[in-house]
Amino acid sequence: MKHIQYLLPWSASGTERKLTVFRFGSGPRKAYIQASLHADELPGMRVAVELKRHLQALEEQGRLTGVIELVPMANPIGIAQMFQATHQGRFEFSSGKNFNRDFPELTDAVVPMLEGCLGDDADTNIALIRRAMGDALANLSPPTSELDGLRRLLMQHACDADVVLDLHCDFESIMLLYAMPQNWSRLQSLAARLGAGVALLAEAAGGSAFDEACAIPWQHLADRFPEANIPLACVATTIELRGMADTEREQCVDSAQAILGYLAEQGLISGDWPAAPPSRCEATPFAGAQYAYAPHPGVVSYLQPLGARVKVGDPLFEVIDPLTDQHSVVHASTDGILYARERLRFAQPGLWLAKVAGSTPIRQGRLLSD
Repeated sequence: MKHIQYLLPWSASGTERKLTVFRFGSGPRKAYIQASLHADELPGMRVAVELKRHLQALEEQGRLTGVIELVPMANPIGIAQMFQATHQGRFEFSSGKNFNRDFPELTDAVVPMLEGCLGDDADTNIALIRRAMGDALANLSPPTSELDGLRRLLMQHACDADVVLDLHCDFESIMLLYAMPQNWSRLQSLAARLGAGVALLAEAAGGSAFDEACAIPWQHLADRFPEANIPLACVATTIELRGMADTEREQCVDSAQAILGYLAEQGLISGDWPAAPPSRCEATPFAGAQYAYAPHPGVVSYLQPLGARVKVGDPLFEVIDPLTDQHSVVHASTDGILYARERLRFAQPGLWLAKVAGSTPIRQGRLLSD
C-alpha cells in the first residue's frame, strides 16, 4: 500500500488540510474509489474502512491484478464544518458551493491536443486521451481556493481510471446508482451485487458532478472524432449507499464485499468470487424522477415506506400547519419507486421531501438539485 498525501492550497493562516489517497496493487487496469465527497454522508466512509482492510490483505496475498486507489475521506474541508453540533458537509462554508459540482470539464481542453493523433487502435487512443486529460489538469491556472485545489486533485487521480466509484448517500434512501445510460450495461452487475433497487440514468444531469466529469468526456470525444476508435474507457457511477444514518457494520461490510466482487469481475482482483445475483434494479431516466415538495409549512408525516411502488395519485406525505391547521396531502405524479425521503420533518420552502423514480420523463434541463 502506498500512502499519498497532498496539502490543500489556501488553508487559513496557521492551519493546513490534507487529502489522503491509498494506492494498492499494480497492473494495466485501474479503479478509483472515493467516499464522502459530501462530508456529512458517512456510509461511504464506513464502507471505505472495510475496503481498505480487504485491499491491504489482497495486496499482501498478491491477488491485485490492477491498481486500486481509495480516498476514504474525499473532503477534508467539509469534514470540519460543524455548526452548533450539526455537520454541514454538502456546501463549502466560505463560498456556499456544493462540493460535488463544477468539476473541470475536460473535453474542450483536450480536443486541440488530440487533433491529428487519434486512429483505429482503441488502446493507443485511450492512452493518448488519458495523457491529454492529465496534461490539461496540470496546465490549469493555479487554484484560487481550497475547494478548487481539492477538485483538481480528485480529478487528477480519477482521470486515468477504467472504473470510478463515487460513494455517497441520500437523506433517507434505498440503495441506488446514478450513471450515464451508455454505461448501464457495464454497471448492472454492480447494482445487482449491491442490491440496488433503482438506477437513475442521464448523459448530462447538469452541474458537472464528479462521476459525470469523469465519464462524459469519452462520449463527447467519440462524437468529436467519429473517424477514430474511441471506446467509453471510463465507467463511472455515483453509488447512494442508502441513507445518512445507515452506517451499521453489517450493511457496510456487505457493500464493501459487493464492490470487491465487482472489481474482481472487472479484472482487478484474482481468485474466486461469487457471481452477481440476478438484478432486481430498475433503470429509469433521471428525467423521470419526481421531486415532491410541500405546498406550505408544517409538520411532515410520510404515508409510504422507502422502496414502495406507487402509482399516480397515491399519497406520499401529509403536511399539517400546527398554527393554522392547514392540511395538505402530496401525491405521486408518476408511477414508480419511492427511493428517497428528506430526513427533516418540517416542511421548508424549496426543500424536496420525497423522490419517486418513474420511467416517463417529466423534467428537463438541469436535473441535479443543489
